[in-house]
Amino acid sequence: MISITPTTLVLHRNPSFFFFFPSTTTRPNPTYPSFFTVRSSSSSSASSTSLQELEKEQGELRSELYASAPFLPIKSAKRVILVRHGQSTWNEEGRIQGSSDFSVLTKKGEAQAETSRQMLIDDSFDACFSSPLIRSKRTAEIIWGSRETELITDSDLREIDLYSFQGLLKHEGKAKFGPAFRQWQVDAANFNIDGHYPVRELWARARSCWTRILLHESRSVLVVAHNAVNQALVATAIGLGTEYFRILLQSNCGVSVLDFTPQPEGRSPFICLNRLNQTPNSPIAAGSSGGRKTSNRIILACHGYTQSNPEASTSGDLPMNMLGIIQSQKTAELLLDLKVSSIISSPKKACFETAMAISRDATEVSSLPPGWLNKYEDRITSAVWNQSEKAWQSLLGELSAESEPSKTVVVVGHPAIHIALMGHCLNLTKEWMGSFHLDAGSISVLDFPDGPSGRGVIRCINYTAHLGRWSIPITRSTVDDEEF
Repeated sequence: MISITPTTLVLHRNPSFFFFFPSTTTRPNPTYPSFFTVRSSSSSSASSTSLQELEKEQGELRSELYASAPFLPIKSAKRVILVRHGQSTWNEEGRIQGSSDFSVLTKKGEAQAETSRQMLIDDSFDACFSSPLIRSKRTAEIIWGSRETELITDSDLREIDLYSFQGLLKHEGKAKFGPAFRQWQVDAANFNIDGHYPVRELWARARSCWTRILLHESRSVLVVAHNAVNQALVATAIGLGTEYFRILLQSNCGVSVLDFTPQPEGRSPFICLNRLNQTPNSPIAAGSSGGRKTSNRIILACHGYTQSNPEASTSGDLPMNMLGIIQSQKTAELLLDLKVSSIISSPKKACFETAMAISRDATEVSSLPPGWLNKYEDRITSAVWNQSEKAWQSLLGELSAESEPSKTVVVVGHPAIHIALMGHCLNLTKEWMGSFHLDAGSISVLDFPDGPSGRGVIRCINYTAHLGRWSIPITRSTVDDEEF
């Protein structure tokens, strides 16, 4: 059962969690001031590893925009849904696949693909692009089902080319290649084998794929490919470089969604990551992050819908409506069997109610448009960003504060605050805030496989599958003059 119950909650005010939207006539969302902490009573310190030291030698993540040409302009809004293939025989064996084509889906992989088909069954896809490799193409065939439109195979959607590594078990790669294999693990962006830089080549391929996908006359596109290439597609879309390889996870049959919105005067489209890695199984299940075991985790839980019009301009402290209450209960059910070390929540009514629902247990849904944070004045997002930096450091301190070997911190708050916290996790700047999207009732999971002082890994963003019928659909029907 969950480790925190209503009778053991301790209220702790923390000035680092002081968030606010400055007064403005264009403010579309409520004010969110100080946070309180609901915590259990032990303490600890963070541990360091040799992997952390090696990564520090490689330098910190850069926050500059990825240096690449703008995307081609588009005439109408386009939604692209990325799916990684189901479990393959070489996934099961722990063998390095790369772009080889000898593995096929396991029975589990076929079942994962079928679950994804059911999850996307009510979609309005116009086209499906697929890697030509067997494991990916078979996944695409299962999801695409009986649709009359033919699959479009694109060789640039194949998995990363790993040359001499391909076909080796991981321990064989370590024994045969030694330092090169270690570099592949800790500094993949600069990894070189057989005269090639695989990750750099992959990023170039991903940009090439985007050109063809965006030129295709379709509004909703399904893309079925692989772990590394899907990471590259997400990263290049929102302007992140090769140093973000293995930071944006892609699990077997995980679904990621990108929205492209046309801009006037032939400018590059606005691009928003609507969700990342929504998987057939629970995102909080024990496992690895980027192939490494993780025992430190932050779960960002957005409060449920409140008793107001989502588009209304208000700074009121409103409780949740009935839908919001259901959403908070669904989140509590998802976290029911999770050992939670502490819960940190805004004192605002909707956040507090959601936090209490989580601690006790451990209709048509409208949504904000992609990039809704861009509607705020710059000074507002700047204020949120600057204050959230202090909160992020406090969160890392909370994650490091106790001696227990495994620690999970749940943070309940407003989507704008959570977006800013994810930005700090990725070492970005406030200019990226509009590139991410969160819905009411969603959760996002940040893992720290190398401890709180190491690089954070994003396991999922805007996960809503736990909400069931009360979730925001991954895809939705649109008409010509309607934006997503």
